[in-house]
Amino acid sequence: MKGKFITLEGCEGAGKTRQMQLLTQYFDEHDIPYIATREPGGTPVAEKIRAVILDQNNAEMSDECEVLLYAAARAEHLKNKVIPALNAGNNVICDRFIDSSFAYQAYARGVGYAAVEQANTFAIENCMPDITLFLDISPKEAFLRKGGADTADRIESAGLAFHEKVYQGYLALAEKFPQRFIKINCRGEKAQTHAAIIAALKEHGIIQ
Repeated sequence: MKGKFITLEGCEGAGKTRQMQLLTQYFDEHDIPYIATREPGGTPVAEKIRAVILDQNNAEMSDECEVLLYAAARAEHLKNKVIPALNAGNNVICDRFIDSSFAYQAYARGVGYAAVEQANTFAIENCMPDITLFLDISPKEAFLRKGGADTADRIESAGLAFHEKVYQGYLALAEKFPQRFIKINCRGEKAQTHAAIIAALKEHGIIQ
């Protein structure tokens, strides 16, 4: 693959959407080839799976079903969007990837790391991020800044205790994958967070 695979992770309300916008703006200004995408979603089929996952009317969904739906959306997204873009020489900036499955399903849902890893082995085709930028802020701080959870979103409305487990899962992933998983303090101003992201990308050789 010729392009670099960059993923952004974080708890709900961490500011990933805004940092994605700032990062793509930076790439535009510096003529760095890229595509921006998200998970679950990114392709028509994967977006339909996303709608099922997040639909509050599907509150009875089992944890195992949730794991497999995320993996199915990921397989579709990688095969039809991410991998072709990387092979064409484009960098890929993705809002969430497999680490979300580990944090949300393996750790917070209690499914277990091995089970989530096994479900995703076929889906990812050995396509792992070159760098993962974790926007580090606790759920309590993030929801306070955001103004509360989105009650129409099945995952976001799961409760503070659940999201605290998600956060602890992310911290565990940062320890497990220190070469790839970079913690970015995002408690300050948006411009400060953006500057820290650019510095991390340069330090790890993702951009010049």
